[in-house]
This record gives sequence, structure tokens and C-alpha cells, in this order.
Amino acid sequence: MNAEFIEALGQLEKEKGISKDILIDAIEAALISGYKRNFHSAQNVRVDINRGNGAVKVFARKTVVEEVLDPRLEISLDAASEINKVYQLGDIVEIEVTPADFGRIAAQTAKQVVTQRIREAERSIIYQDFIDREEDIVTGIVQRADNRYYYIDLGRIEALLPHTETMPGERFKHGDRVKTFITKVEKSTKGPQIFVSRTHPGLLKRLFELEVPEIFEGVVEIRSVAREAGYRSKVAVYSRDPDVDPVGACVGHRGLRVQTVVNELRGEKIDIVRWSDDIDEWIANALSPSKVVSVTVFEEEKMARVVVPDHQLSLAIGKEGQNARLAAKLTNWKIDIKSESESDVHSDEQLEDFTDEQEEHK
Repeated sequence: MNAEFIEALGQLEKEKGISKDILIDAIEAALISGYKRNFHSAQNVRVDINRGNGAVKVFARKTVVEEVLDPRLEISLDAASEINKVYQLGDIVEIEVTPADFGRIAAQTAKQVVTQRIREAERSIIYQDFIDREEDIVTGIVQRADNRYYYIDLGRIEALLPHTETMPGERFKHGDRVKTFITKVEKSTKGPQIFVSRTHPGLLKRLFELEVPEIFEGVVEIRSVAREAGYRSKVAVYSRDPDVDPVGACVGHRGLRVQTVVNELRGEKIDIVRWSDDIDEWIANALSPSKVVSVTVFEEEKMARVVVPDHQLSLAIGKEGQNARLAAKLTNWKIDIKSESESDVHSDEQLEDFTDEQEEHK
């Protein structure tokens, strides 16, 4: 190695952010193993790389003893005194043992170490970049697929999109651009692994943040999201500014904003409802588009009995119970929906039966 190599390490430090001293320390440690392996040496050695000119030297380290039992590790006091009279018993004497052709081994080892450290540093940088982007949205290009994952090119790394995290009927081919939600970033022996999803409720939330400036600016806030990916979702929104309609802001002029999100989610139906700190109003809003006649709240059970017009019962419940199920997820309340005619015969005993039924379904 030479001064040019040291300069190259300095350049790497500027470009990759890898400390030159750390690299040299790593090369020295690797050269110790290289020396012992190539020269079949069992002695204790130290490798020194000159930080200025890159010169490499190998020193055998021996302990000063009265009687030498292992000449590879020990040196007599008399022999040590011939090197320097200041040595005493127990001191460590360093004797240069640099082989004539050690420069070639040093160059090969240095290249391997630097390459490995650069790879590790780049992986670390990528990991740090993406760990800060967990629960964020990313756009990538589908590269390939196997029976478990789609591999999405994000530029510097491929993300893993499990087939179980795609929407029903959704299929991708090579070259498709796709928006996904980062669910998890992990370290592995092969570098960072980025896991993404198309079904996570967070994807819906981030898509609205991209499309609605009022959400990005913090004027309108998404308070809750309930999603059955590929079919239907509910989004509860709230405005910090009384002059800004949160539902209107998310829907957009002629529905353009919400339609953009719907298109990205392949036609998934999205209900945007107004969040309220009044529980009765909040639960009634969550059951949109159904109209609600009355809401009776039971705080202890965290359950609400909702009465809807007879002709809107099926709308409130939804296909296969979907609307009621999403409203319950959105509000985190159990919701018992009855028509006006049914509510006339409802009793506290029926409430107890309902609560027991809900517990059985958990």
C-alpha cells in the first residue's frame, strides 16, 4: 500500500461517510489474520499502517520472562536488554517481522475489507433511511414475483410485497408502478429488508395526505380509518378550522380528490364521515350513508343501540354486515342496529344477550 491508498480512504470518508481511521483499524485487524494464515505463524503480532505514507509493518509481540518456554510468545530478559536496556520482566517487546512479500497480501486484504465496509455502510445508510419511513407511502416498480412475494424496486433496494398484502383480485406484472405502505423495516445478514402492504389502513390514510392539502397542512385531521381492502373503507375526519368542511375537503371539487384515491385502490368504495366528540353523533355519522333515528349509549359495555328507519335497516347493516362492521371498527364501539319497529320491543334483557353474543364472537 502507498500514500495514494491513504488518499483514497480519505476520499471514501467524504463520499460514503465511512471514517478513514475506522477503515485502517479494520484493515490492520484483518492483516493480523492474513499474516497468521499465510505465514503459518502462531505468535502474537501487531500490524501497523502508517497514516501518512501507507507503509505496512508487522511486529511480533513477546513478553519478557526469566526462562523462555515458548520463543514465539516470550523473550529472555538478556535478549530484550540487547534491544533496549529499559526492558524489565513482564514488559512487552515488539520486534519487526514484516515478510518481504507482505505488501501483496496487504493490498488484497485491504481491498476486501474496504469493499465489505462500504457494503455494510451502504446497507446501514439504507436501513437508517427506511427505518425513519416506516408507516409511510412509497412508489416502486414491480421487478419480479415468486409464490410468496412481489419484489418492488424502490431505487436503492427492493421491497417485499407479500401476496397476502395485496387486494383481492390484484395482480401485478413486471414494470407496473405501484404505491405501497411500509409496514416493517428489518436488519438481516443480507442487508435491510423492507416489507410493504397494499391492504394496510395506513395506505389509505397516506393517500389522502397526498391528495388533500388541508390534511398535509394539519388543518384537517384523519382521526380513524377502518378498511376491508378491495371492498370498502371508512375514514373519519375532523377540522381544526370551523370554516373548513373536513368531508368536503377530502371529497374535493366534483369528487376529484376521493376519486383519485379510489382509482389507486382499484375501485375500493370509500365513505368519508365527520368525526365528533359527541358519541351519539359520532356513531350516527359512522353508519353513513344510512340515516339514524336515535342512538342510545351504554358506557360500561362500550356499546351503542342504534335505531334506523325500517326501510334503511339493510343499508345500515350493509352487504354481509359490512357497513355495521366497519362502523364498529371505526368507532371502536359495539353497535347494535335495530329498525324502528324492532326497537319498540327491545329490552335490557336483549341488551345483555347481545353483549354475551359479542363476547362469544371475539
